Amino acid sequence: MKTKTNYNLGELAQILNAKLIGDKEQTIEEYYFDTRTIVCPTNGLFITLKGLQKSGAYYLDEAYQKGIRSFLVSSIPAQPKDGANYLLVQDVLVALQMLAKHHRQRFTLPLFGITGSNGKTVVKEWLYQLLWNEYNIARSPKSYNSQLGVPFSVLLIDEHNDLGIFEAGVSQPNEMQALRCILQPTTAILTNIGSAHLENFLDRRSLALEKIQLLEAAQEIIYPADDELIEELISSNPVFDSKRRITFGKSDKATVQLKQYQTINGQSSIDIEISGVLFNIIIPFTDQASIQNALICCASIYSLNKNLNDYKSKFEKLLPIEMRLEIKEAINNSILINDAFNSDLISLKNALDTLAQQSRERKVLVLTDILQSKLADKELYQKTAELVNPYHFTEIVLIGEKISAYKKLFKSYVRAFSSTDDFLRHIQHENIHNEVILLKGSRIFQLEKISDYIEKKSHDTVLEINLEHLEHNIQTYRSLLKPETKIMAMVKANSYGIGSFEIANVLQQMKVNFLGVAIADEGKELRKAGISTPIIVMNPEQHSYATVIDYQLEPEIYTARVLQLFLQKLQEKQISQPFPIHIKLETGMNRLGFKPNQLDELIKILQSTNLVFVRSIFSHLATADMPSEKDYVQQQFAVFNSSYQYITDKIGYQPIKHILNSPGIVAYPEHQYDMVRLGIGMYGYSEYSDFMQKLKTVVQFKSVISQINEIEEGETVSYGRRFTAERHSRIATLPVGYADGIRRSLGYGNAKVNINGQLAATVGTICMDMMMVDVTEIDCKAGDEVIIFGENPSLSKFAEWMQTIPYEVLTSISSRVQRVYYQE
Repeated sequence: MKTKTNYNLGELAQILNAKLIGDKEQTIEEYYFDTRTIVCPTNGLFITLKGLQKSGAYYLDEAYQKGIRSFLVSSIPAQPKDGANYLLVQDVLVALQMLAKHHRQRFTLPLFGITGSNGKTVVKEWLYQLLWNEYNIARSPKSYNSQLGVPFSVLLIDEHNDLGIFEAGVSQPNEMQALRCILQPTTAILTNIGSAHLENFLDRRSLALEKIQLLEAAQEIIYPADDELIEELISSNPVFDSKRRITFGKSDKATVQLKQYQTINGQSSIDIEISGVLFNIIIPFTDQASIQNALICCASIYSLNKNLNDYKSKFEKLLPIEMRLEIKEAINNSILINDAFNSDLISLKNALDTLAQQSRERKVLVLTDILQSKLADKELYQKTAELVNPYHFTEIVLIGEKISAYKKLFKSYVRAFSSTDDFLRHIQHENIHNEVILLKGSRIFQLEKISDYIEKKSHDTVLEINLEHLEHNIQTYRSLLKPETKIMAMVKANSYGIGSFEIANVLQQMKVNFLGVAIADEGKELRKAGISTPIIVMNPEQHSYATVIDYQLEPEIYTARVLQLFLQKLQEKQISQPFPIHIKLETGMNRLGFKPNQLDELIKILQSTNLVFVRSIFSHLATADMPSEKDYVQQQFAVFNSSYQYITDKIGYQPIKHILNSPGIVAYPEHQYDMVRLGIGMYGYSEYSDFMQKLKTVVQFKSVISQINEIEEGETVSYGRRFTAERHSRIATLPVGYADGIRRSLGYGNAKVNINGQLAATVGTICMDMMMVDVTEIDCKAGDEVIIFGENPSLSKFAEWMQTIPYEVLTSISSRVQRVYYQE
């Protein structure tokens, strides 16, 4: 993150009451807390924040290697880096918040602070769309509204800004106090109080009291008139007596009153009364949340003493806020990152950071004119080039007459086109291969045409993977581990059917220590895709030993015969350096591995060769997910510990020791040893329900309604006429069947899907490419989204209906179902 109002380290030391070791004249222009976003830093400061398992200091070495020379730390490294500067504080997060508070106080601009359970990001972005050409606006990137996100956002304010729009979110008590001190809003907006984050509060009232603290800090407040609890809390608090109050809602007492609305052809016509004056606005949305968010925007415009009639045309052109950046498979083994929703410098930086984290060597940027900026073209595209040039691109495609005029500012190979259609006339399938392509620009340029051209074709059924939830779940498991405990993440079977490379790329960025695959070819494909993390092959077949060696994979060794054959292959390839292997011990699973009476033969071979070294010794628990089998688990621990000790005494060194799988991490953390193996737990499933509540859903299996048939009593549905209507019914056909992974036995009412928040039961026989559900009681139409499993029904519930386990559900989803990866 780059700021335009800079400090030197001497000034920062004074502001933070920090001890400075280094050059006090060193200017700081950029702030980082995540090494993954460091590309080509200029005068950057790395914030060494403490995480669930590892402190920011753990990543200090990597930040230094990437060019950072200044660090905000709570302890000085035992061996300080050459040329490094250190700001020493007691608490790094508190220091960052102090800096943001100081920075905010330098500017007198009006500032909207937005809190609430839902709608914060939409209101912020809609206000930006409505006001950007009147104001130079500083705003939160993405949904940066946390204890960390708010200070980073506020540091973006500079002397050119004349309006601020920032979010403030809380997830537990006693968080809003820090945020209100940082933001110091002139106008505070409360969107609503719902159920989000309610799990950490006693009740809705305690959540409201926490959020209302932001309103206490403002000169004027905007809040819902229809919420009796909010009205009571504000009316009974004398702090609000002197503040200007602006309310919105249906109530006769609302300042901005919703009189009526009607929806026609995908639009809502909304009649509003403000101080006795009637207004009408039209928005291109029909859902209730959008209507409320539009009311909040009207109230915000009214607070600026503006005439709502001047904004009617802008309301009609409001764009949906795509709060997710999608990563999809593209043609010829390529990857598509689709962020073609808005066009400004802040969102461009976020998209570039996502692109930089992809391991593919070939990277292509497709960038359009930037429309949401008050800067003159020359200054705007100079700044755009400054953002883009530190990243290494195989090619940059510029679309639009304005940005094309400044193509010489960009350092990579550049092609410029006046329009998207012009570009499409020149693009060819055969020229796209093994690359990652970022589409970034404004909707007016219709970049979806490019997406349609290069995206790997699929039908309307998709498997969506939330990468942020994946990261959350890994961090949740990390919270159970000691800082020094390593993690091996299992990506075998195409990452349980979710997609091996895309998941492996995230795991590599998260500094997972090892990846586990089932066969050598899986590891080979990851290496070819740019994954450099150590990869263990759990079941290396004899014919694949050459692949293991050539692609620097690390084999599991489970018998003396396997070891001898692998040594022979090493000799054939004339490998001179000891090659890492992993010894599997049989302790009670009775599947693969050395039993205690076979260890002497293993040790004899190891002692007779210098072609290999043992990187790890491990085993696998048979009943870690079964509390009733704790005695058996303890027997396995005993056999494993004694076998490990026997081997290490003989070979003279101690390899990495590991036995815990996902359920074992939760149930037996005292046996985490040197490393644990994380599998399906990453995707939000745990056999232990209390722990599962801490995890987030990663995978959603979705389809759409193809058609709805009206049938009468006595009519039948699907093959075999196994469903007969007992009343007039509405039957929806979905384009998903047993060829996609929907087991045939799930027909006949044995499963349900979610349509518009209601569950619809299956009817009749599941077909190869289609299934039918009863939607008689559900308000829905063709084209509506269908959730097969995700939040509701859950993966575990769907597995229960299939009479199997979540592992089989995920791995049975067909490869013809496109995997879509996204970040909020």
